[in-house]
Amino acid sequence: MYQAARAGLAASVKRYRPRSSPSSLLFTRSLMSQYFAEKETPYSRLEAKPYFESLSDREKHYAHYMSRASFEGTRIIIDQTNPHAIGIYDLILNVFGNGNHGLVDIKELEAKSGVSSEAFQDFLQYSGQFLGNLSNYKSFGDEKFIPRVSAEDVQKIVAASESTKAAELFAKVKDEMYNTEPVERNLLGFPDQGHLTGYYSSDITKDEIHMVQEYLEKAKIEPFNTRLFKTKDGFRLTVASGQVAEPQQHTLPNGTALEVCFGDFQEEMRKVADNIRMAAGYTANEHQTEMLEAYYESFTTGSIEAHMESQRHWLKDIGPTVESNIGFIETYRDPQGVRAEWEGFVAMVNKDQTVKFASLVDRAPEFVSYLPWPPTFERDAINKPDFTSLEVLAFATSGVPSGINIPNYTNITQVLGSKNVSLGNVISASSPNEKFPFVAPSDLEVYRKYRNLSFEVQVGTHELGHGTGKLFIEDSNGKRNFVPEETIHPLTNKPVTSWYKPGQTFNSIFKAIASSYEECRAECIALVLSKEQSILDIFGFKGQDAEDVLFVMYLNMARAGLTALEFYNPEAKKWGQAHMQARYAIFNQMLKAGQGFVTIERTGEYGLELRMDRSKIRSVAAPAVADFLAKLQIYKATADEVEGTKFYLDATSVPDSWTEIRDIVIRNKQPRKVFVQGNTFIENDKVVLREYEPSAVGMIQSAIERRV
Repeated sequence: MYQAARAGLAASVKRYRPRSSPSSLLFTRSLMSQYFAEKETPYSRLEAKPYFESLSDREKHYAHYMSRASFEGTRIIIDQTNPHAIGIYDLILNVFGNGNHGLVDIKELEAKSGVSSEAFQDFLQYSGQFLGNLSNYKSFGDEKFIPRVSAEDVQKIVAASESTKAAELFAKVKDEMYNTEPVERNLLGFPDQGHLTGYYSSDITKDEIHMVQEYLEKAKIEPFNTRLFKTKDGFRLTVASGQVAEPQQHTLPNGTALEVCFGDFQEEMRKVADNIRMAAGYTANEHQTEMLEAYYESFTTGSIEAHMESQRHWLKDIGPTVESNIGFIETYRDPQGVRAEWEGFVAMVNKDQTVKFASLVDRAPEFVSYLPWPPTFERDAINKPDFTSLEVLAFATSGVPSGINIPNYTNITQVLGSKNVSLGNVISASSPNEKFPFVAPSDLEVYRKYRNLSFEVQVGTHELGHGTGKLFIEDSNGKRNFVPEETIHPLTNKPVTSWYKPGQTFNSIFKAIASSYEECRAECIALVLSKEQSILDIFGFKGQDAEDVLFVMYLNMARAGLTALEFYNPEAKKWGQAHMQARYAIFNQMLKAGQGFVTIERTGEYGLELRMDRSKIRSVAAPAVADFLAKLQIYKATADEVEGTKFYLDATSVPDSWTEIRDIVIRNKQPRKVFVQGNTFIENDKVVLREYEPSAVGMIQSAIERRV
């Protein structure tokens, strides 16, 4: 049982670093090994051809140019994550490229290099994983990974490529590829905590970042497409744009200078804008045309206001055959939680699947009424979102998600709502011989059968959940979207006393935990709503099928919460992945609910097994999750950063006594899927889609032929 297992865990193993001893070399190798790239990563091809071929010629051209616009931001993503990694990207392209945007003969290169087959395969795996993450830091976990193959063998492979450029690049990036000291730098985060980031200069402090952000809020300068650097005179805020404009001079309250400069990532942003302009000739309607005009202005000038305008038009473009969104969107990887990573996607609508989501949307007001907070804490009017099932054609990102709810601009979503997107070919992608550690053998058959089916329900209700919940806001004119004296705080039974002041957003108030906090809220909503038969009916599940889907949803969340320990660094007391921190928090609530609902046993093939009493989902687990969810929403709605942060950090704290459980989780961790995406090309005025084999070689060939 869980309590017994926890009591029997060994004390934490102390970490040490021998300074000089015969075993120091072995220790160094052991330390490095924990950062090794996966030996065999499961590659999955994002199957898109049947949906792409169903498009008209005009739609294919639109999809092509929007895909190009998205992928032109590839180098931005790499630089935002690790500014020292762009050379590794170019190294991979030069070693495996034939100079004509094609792939070299891989077998010939291997033979010519003289390295062992294992060493060559290890370098292929590292290269494929780098391209899948668009960095040498994992997109899911924010931890560095290094090649399993020695630098000497990589040098031989580079030499065999006969690329002078590759040789020059390897000399420059070898240390970055292999160095794992100091260990703090192997995680993304604030520079003054020893971590790495591409959003800030290495000499800036967390307090200085906060200070500048407070000024930006008052000056109404949005930080989404910016980076912040310390200078000898103060600070420089760089804005991504295709054009360079006259710098803006500001003075912070403490007298320090702040210079706002335009033209960051100028070449990439110019190429993005050029492709947006080309796509504008193939739009399907007025909303798409106006959306692209706003995109072009935003990416050319750096205006976030223009990007907000693009999102207003995007929300009005209901049910397009080709769906696309592009820009600086998600703030997961900025340690401050306000600067966004570049991403762009293009996808085709799966009309059959979309019918299910349309039913979910049509009844959204009914389903929202099931949520555990009073009507005053819900939006004044439920803006029914556009909910679509898509098949991804292209997704320029460090990690392809299974669902999306955007835009992330509070001032827009609180008024106009949002679009929910389920990415069908991501959800259905599977890997051969996939294993599921910690699921009890008695549950494995039902788990395998219903895992993807239940995940479809989870994604749908999760994304719907992102569009719920009111934020109490006061605008620059002093107008509020609520009446304080008439709005009773459910936890104090007194009128609310806190709310969002002008210029403040959820991200700027809750800072580093904002993304994880919101993901946790949405995951809780999925669990709370999915017990309702009316929702299960929409997805076609009745009787025993419905009960099995619900059971697997809760079991999958518990398993995700347990395996989330892989993404927790006990030395830094830091979570490396927003979604996994959220899932651990929910698993924690399931454990705290007690009454034997879920337990951990020290047994089985993997050393741990989850045991769940499915008869107690509705009576024990769902009420516990609902109570937790209510508090998340209340603290978020009232901008109560102090109590909300304390509450969430407590929910996601990992006991020191869990050291051995975490060790077992890490020993059994499964490699994360890497998605191989196709490319579109214009041949004889026709757009064609080329797809690649699901392997490291296919991943490399796809990147080389993408030509960015």
